[in-house]
Amino acid sequence: MRTLVIGDIHGGLHALHQIMERAKVTTEDTLIFLGDYVDGWSQSPQVIDYLIELNIKNNCVFIRGNHDELLLHWLKDSKDNLLWYKHGGEATVNAYETVNLETKQRHVEFLQSLENFYLDDQNRLFIHAGFTNMNGVDFEYFPKLFYWDRTLWETALALDKNMKPGNLFYPKRLTLYNEIYIGHTPVSRIGKTTPVQMACIWNVDTGAAFKGPLTIMDVDTKEFWQSEPLDLLYSNEKGRN
Repeated sequence: MRTLVIGDIHGGLHALHQIMERAKVTTEDTLIFLGDYVDGWSQSPQVIDYLIELNIKNNCVFIRGNHDELLLHWLKDSKDNLLWYKHGGEATVNAYETVNLETKQRHVEFLQSLENFYLDDQNRLFIHAGFTNMNGVDFEYFPKLFYWDRTLWETALALDKNMKPGNLFYPKRLTLYNEIYIGHTPVSRIGKTTPVQMACIWNVDTGAAFKGPLTIMDVDTKEFWQSEPLDLLYSNEKGRN
């Protein structure tokens, strides 16, 4: 029985199928999805359908991503958001043109059910983006930061590698949990295409929204499996810039 964490999918159903096959996922595995199931590639509705069905067979944890929240607002309120369109939303809006009302309602229910974070019994935190409260997620005043914050990852990147926990200047946020698993900020920004560890943080967003692969990782062994780069799987699409 494994605990597997999955990075940002961004509408890439082909990639999701690949990592499930390559990791040889079974119904005995617990699957923790870090959010951003939609926006970018053309199969966002199909990704949500797949996850809903997967949850029937597997023990799944679905974390809320910022793109998932943006889609929920659009499905419920039909509000135009030009900034969202430019960052993957346009592909999603186009994909929903052929989706019936019953399916849209099922997707709304799924999106509303997403978790802001998950803390397991080994004090490992799974969250889409981060948090800012110095005492941890249970004390966060602004829940939207769970799926929008980038300062947690930026702090870990900037940390002096010689500084150890216990140092007066060591960031308190990086001492609260044994490990923190995030997505949201692609590691391609620092020239990587595989999961990156900084301090206690593992970033599993390997750039599937752009030209990177999708990743699934065993949180106990740190073994991981990846899809082909998404721009190759969707070579007839422009994707996100």
